[in-house]
Amino acid sequence: MEKIASFTIDHDRLLPGIYVSRKDKVGSEVITTFDIRLKKPNIEPCMTAAAIHTAEHLLATYIRNDEQWGKKTVYIGPMGCRTGFYAIFAGDLTSRDILPLIKDAFAFMADYEGEIPGSKRAECGNCLDHNLAYCKWEAKKFLDEILSDIKEENLRYPE
Repeated sequence: MEKIASFTIDHDRLLPGIYVSRKDKVGSEVITTFDIRLKKPNIEPCMTAAAIHTAEHLLATYIRNDEQWGKKTVYIGPMGCRTGFYAIFAGDLTSRDILPLIKDAFAFMADYEGEIPGSKRAECGNCLDHNLAYCKWEAKKFLDEILSDIKEENLRYPE
């Protein structure tokens, strides 16, 4: 079997950041998959299941409600390794195109107070596995350490 694209990236050299993971054509439309990487793989501890679950709810809610990006959003979800998220948007996009959106979304998460959207039993398949405090801590860390002064090395996969 052919190795999928995301497994060809040297994760030992991968830094936290926002990367174009792939671009695909669906009919005549280009969709862009982004790797929103919060953790240095195999070095930093991954996010807890409860924190990444809460972050998924907040991130998806924020982006899908954004006036510009909501209608372009195809998918937002956590990586199985729990080091970040995949976000898929309609359009032939770059990491810089979504940077303002991601900054705003992580600021929203870092400051969020209240009930976690979609966390009631009837709305969520694992409603007991949330941790807002840890989600907020992870969001603030990513915002402060990476997004606030992002470098080119955090916007392009290592070669």
